[in-house]
Amino acid sequence: MPFAVLRLLFRPLLLLMLFAGMALPASAQQANPLDSVVRVTSTVSRDSNSAAGLGTTREGHGVVIDGKGLVLTIGYLILEASEVRLETGDGKTVPAEVVAYDYDSGFGMVRAIGPLPVPPMKLGDSSAANVMDRVLVAGAGGRASTIGAEIVSRRTFAGYWEYLIDGALFTTPPHRDWGGAALINNKGELIGIGSLFVRDTVPGEGTKPGNMFVPINLLKPIMADMLATGRAPGKPRPWVGINSQEVQNMVVVTNLSSRGPAAKAGVLPGDIIVSVGKTRVQNQIDFYRTLWSQGDAGTQIELRIMRDGKTLDFKIPSGSRYDVLKQGGSSL
Repeated sequence: MPFAVLRLLFRPLLLLMLFAGMALPASAQQANPLDSVVRVTSTVSRDSNSAAGLGTTREGHGVVIDGKGLVLTIGYLILEASEVRLETGDGKTVPAEVVAYDYDSGFGMVRAIGPLPVPPMKLGDSSAANVMDRVLVAGAGGRASTIGAEIVSRRTFAGYWEYLIDGALFTTPPHRDWGGAALINNKGELIGIGSLFVRDTVPGEGTKPGNMFVPINLLKPIMADMLATGRAPGKPRPWVGINSQEVQNMVVVTNLSSRGPAAKAGVLPGDIIVSVGKTRVQNQIDFYRTLWSQGDAGTQIELRIMRDGKTLDFKIPSGSRYDVLKQGGSSL
């Protein structure tokens, strides 16, 4: 039988194994991990810094990870939120408050205000996930919102918004509602949180659409501080407010935060970033790693750019992205 046919047959089989408890240890058979995924809806004021790009009403998913209503989600769903609501699989709606947000990983956490009768999902080990592993991608709503998928790559991911994480997990086929969705291994454990739809899950193999997940191991060393202070430990990284894209081994500025340091310094869309300090950059990974190596937020960043064939030098007093957030109802 062709491998493609076997793979199609295996997807529903994996789901059936999960629901029957066949693939789960005895401790997990008592609670279906799909029941741990809840709907997350947030409201953000129109004058917030993120409203233009992310909207004022955001919907996605979150995963209950403790017995006191703590929900882990992707941070952009609750960024600058003034109101958050959680909906369980049986339709019960519970208000929640924002507990923490971490720009570096992209994780956000909220806690239910009042009882949330949902079993927590155990955190797994995302470093143990391998390419070709079969997984479940689960949104709120149980089986109807869950698909079988395959991990097709794991690598460093660079986003256009000054974002970089190591060990990102890429799966295919794509889930239609990926934001905050749970990536679940064959032990019924949470190993990632859904972040993006991407078209190139496997570099160099053309169009192969799927989803990018933030690996759960990025949460473990920062979770205690996030719960205690609302943020990860340490001082914020320097931020200049540049959106960029890689074009033929060049980093091109595509947009700028209107409140960001680079825009105030005179950097423009279309500028090509040549170097940070004395270090040349050829891709976004170079750009971010060099930028963050200059010091903490507030450090002056020396940026050389190419514009219309001319080289220009800027000295930009970096900022912290947290400083431009509208706190709304958040406890951050």
